[in-house]
Amino acid sequence: MKSLLKYMKGYEKESILAPLFKMLEASFELMVPLVMAAIIDKGIAENDVSYIFRLGGVLILLAAVGLASAVTAQYFSAKAAVGFATRLRDALFSHIQSLSYRELDTIGTNTLITRMTSDVNQLQNGVNLTLRLLLRSPFIVFGAMIMAFTVDVKAAFVFVAAIPLLAIVVFGIMIASIPLYRKVQSALDKILGRTRENLSGVRVIRAFCNEDAQTEAFTAENEELLDLQVFVGKISAAMNPVTYIIVNIALVVLLHTGAVRVDNGIITQGEVVALVNYMSQILVELVKLANLIIQLTKALACAKRIEGVFAITSAMKDGIQPVDETDDDVIKFDHAGLIYGDSSEEALTDIDFAVKKGETVGIIGGTGSGKTSLVNLIPRFYDATAGNVMINGKNIKEYSMESLRKKIGIVPQKAVLFKGTIKENLLWGNENAAQKDIEDALFVSQSKEFVDEKEGRLDFMITQGGKNLSGGQRQRLTIARALVKNPDILILDDSSSALDYATDLKLRTAIRRMRDDMTVIIVSQRTSSIQSADKIIVMDDGHIAGIGTHDELLAGNDIYREIYDSQYKRSENAD
Repeated sequence: MKSLLKYMKGYEKESILAPLFKMLEASFELMVPLVMAAIIDKGIAENDVSYIFRLGGVLILLAAVGLASAVTAQYFSAKAAVGFATRLRDALFSHIQSLSYRELDTIGTNTLITRMTSDVNQLQNGVNLTLRLLLRSPFIVFGAMIMAFTVDVKAAFVFVAAIPLLAIVVFGIMIASIPLYRKVQSALDKILGRTRENLSGVRVIRAFCNEDAQTEAFTAENEELLDLQVFVGKISAAMNPVTYIIVNIALVVLLHTGAVRVDNGIITQGEVVALVNYMSQILVELVKLANLIIQLTKALACAKRIEGVFAITSAMKDGIQPVDETDDDVIKFDHAGLIYGDSSEEALTDIDFAVKKGETVGIIGGTGSGKTSLVNLIPRFYDATAGNVMINGKNIKEYSMESLRKKIGIVPQKAVLFKGTIKENLLWGNENAAQKDIEDALFVSQSKEFVDEKEGRLDFMITQGGKNLSGGQRQRLTIARALVKNPDILILDDSSSALDYATDLKLRTAIRRMRDDMTVIIVSQRTSSIQSADKIIVMDDGHIAGIGTHDELLAGNDIYREIYDSQYKRSENAD
């Protein structure tokens, strides 16, 4: 939790004023029993109505000032808690954005979403209650005990005996429940993962009539969460009745002691009422303190989980140099290899080839052959675990990631669009793009024909994930988004799989006409999409199985010929 306190910076004033105003309210509250004792002993006992009204006015004044202090404290504590949560959430989001694919794959999306939402909210509530009650409740408890000593020393020893017992109960339950709340949050992670998976894959689930199985799995995980919450809830719930028992026993002893001392003329009836009121104040504050302890337990568990995310640092160290220009090999793989996470097997092995400026390179191979893994090394989504990847003659690790990725336009396998207008999505490629650049990108990507038909054209609103567009339309818009960037290197990672052959041909033809010096890498399952490339790389099980032109590979590479034949269904004599 200590490492997260830096996000309270800027709210020091609120963090001090909130508990101070709460203690001011508590000070007025501690004066109430004494006023009540005076009303009983003098006003009521002596039938002095004017005295009763005067002290009644004092009670009203104490209540008004206490209320004003409480409202002020609530304002400052809420402002500090919300500001803290906002800064923490911003910092956590920025940290997550700085992590490489390797760390994101390890942590998992569901875990990160829980940290950003549920865990931060628990911390916000914890900070709010801490500022309001952490000082106030102990102040009332010990203040009531001290005030009891000013009334009667012997009777006050009941408080001395009760308060340590109450402290043992409160802190004992807190120590027992902290690890259980961590388990509850972990179970919540599983529920969130199951929910997210089902919502994103709802069409597949229904297509395979798998609703019942998924419902059963969700119910099982939900029951596990329920059992954990009920168990830890029972432990936490024991705090209130146990504290009530101790306080009420103390009240019985206090009343007995007070009655004997009143009967002996040592103290007055009003003073006994004051002592009972102080004991009641302790009871109320301990209930509040118990709730605070429960919330703090949750908050501390969440804080540790958030600190765990901050403790994860990217394995990729950002370079400092801008990307140089060169007329030589733009991209060079120097015996590069890649291992994902803790896997013992290489996803890529001994990748060695070069791409010259302005060349179009096709990459083809079976499913799982390493095509996407290869192109992911170019913009440094992953770092090569063996060998080197060079751009413009330098290891890409020397370049700053920002300057490197500004030179590269990449269209991933899965077409991802964001909620907003078509224009807003295209401007992700270049926020300063002119209208002509946008229109050119739409034309080249073959998006113009369907964008012109949309209501509002570029102002047409895309829903989250582009669900109101077809698969082919989403792919074309993601290509347009990359083209708006006007990159030096364009990577199309199987990004035309939803396009028909005619549209795919128009797209490739338009891209070739854009810039002579733009290097284009096309990953595809279709030989038709890459057969006109200057160079074709055939991948097989993480290795390069062949490099050459379409005709060269067709004549001398069995894997390429097999892929080609499977798509064109050539007869045995068609050579």
